[in-house]
Amino acid sequence: MDFALLLVIATFGTGLIWLFDAFVLKRSRRVAASRGEQVAEPTIVEYSRSFFPILLIVLLLRSFLFEPFRIPSGSMMPTLLDGDFIFVNKFAYGLRLPVVNNKIVEIGEPQRGDVVVFRLPSDPSINYIKRVVGLPGDTIVYEASSKRLTINDEPVAVELLGSFDGDPGMELAREHLGGRDHEMLHRRGAISPGGTYRVPDGHYFVMGDNRDNSQDSRFRGVEFIPENNLVGRAMRVWMSWQGFAEGGPRWSRIGASIE
Repeated sequence: MDFALLLVIATFGTGLIWLFDAFVLKRSRRVAASRGEQVAEPTIVEYSRSFFPILLIVLLLRSFLFEPFRIPSGSMMPTLLDGDFIFVNKFAYGLRLPVVNNKIVEIGEPQRGDVVVFRLPSDPSINYIKRVVGLPGDTIVYEASSKRLTINDEPVAVELLGSFDGDPGMELAREHLGGRDHEMLHRRGAISPGGTYRVPDGHYFVMGDNRDNSQDSRFRGVEFIPENNLVGRAMRVWMSWQGFAEGGPRWSRIGASIE
């Protein structure tokens, strides 16, 4: 079951029990006490009264402000690494009701170059994280052989920086997208899917920074991302963990902003 749904059910359940006790059961206990009888507060009421405020705060924070997210793969390297834990800004693209995801307040729209978390169109229970490359109405061309990206007939500027992390098979590059620079990776000799993509209204075209190791809008099952599937904009790394065998926390990444 979806965690957001569980959180909503738990919050409303404990709140209803607390209210029922406040307006019904507590009155019965007072009447009994006036007759000299001792009636203990039900355990479920005690737990509900204790947990409801906590659950409500978590629900409000997670639904409307920030949500934690763990990076599960290397598709966004070098920007994000497998094992990074990030905060996602939930109100960057408007306030939405939990579970049903209906937008109730318009705030902003994704910009080219934003790193976004979204619900996978083919399986909304799965969250993906990619970079916005195409906005509604854009024409995107990705040349698989040259690994060059063109947006609305304008080639995207790329600066080659050399090998990545001492691996001669991985080429580090800097891409200028949406008025901002970000680093990305190419695997020398690898050919990933390419083609021409026309972004429908109300949809976005996304790609991973690890261009030859990313299942993104070039692939069936992902394709164009409906605006309603957006979860939020990735903001900052709050923890990075690579496992005890590899050395534990990556201390240098903690607190890093996501560009």
